Amino acid sequence: MTGETKMRVGIGFDVHKFQKDTPLYLGGVKINYKAGLKGHSDADVLIHALIDALLGAMGKGDIGEMFPDTEIKYKDIRSTELLNDVVDIMLDDNYKLVNADLVLIAQKPKIKTYKEVIEEKLSSILRIEKSQINLKATTTEGLGFLGRIEGIGAQALVLISESIQ
Repeated sequence: MTGETKMRVGIGFDVHKFQKDTPLYLGGVKINYKAGLKGHSDADVLIHALIDALLGAMGKGDIGEMFPDTEIKYKDIRSTELLNDVVDIMLDDNYKLVNADLVLIAQKPKIKTYKEVIEEKLSSILRIEKSQINLKATTTEGLGFLGRIEGIGAQALVLISESIQ
């Protein structure tokens, strides 16, 4: 089996509700908006979904198992730090990210002006080319808690490969 490459897929989903007087981070980038997201960490839904997708692809559980919200050391931590830890695990386990497809689900804020900088930030943390990451945004057309602008959701799908030597 020398030279064989195994491919693995992972999917992640996260949602957080808005909280006033809190900064909003999406994809590691501070977004100018009237509210942030409530959570134990900085509640970056995009990174949380990405972390779950990566952990799932590697068969390593989920974000809550890896970084439990019962641990004080994760209180108010930037999600970029958590993602960096997961990337280190991925690389140490001889995996590499082939690509990541991300969906932000929110009525507001609009992220069009932030899209490129978010992709650049994430590709840097993930140690991949920007062309290997795709971010898109959608609304729920006013339906449900996301449509009522009560919070933000995100989905992530990743493909990783493992080189067998």
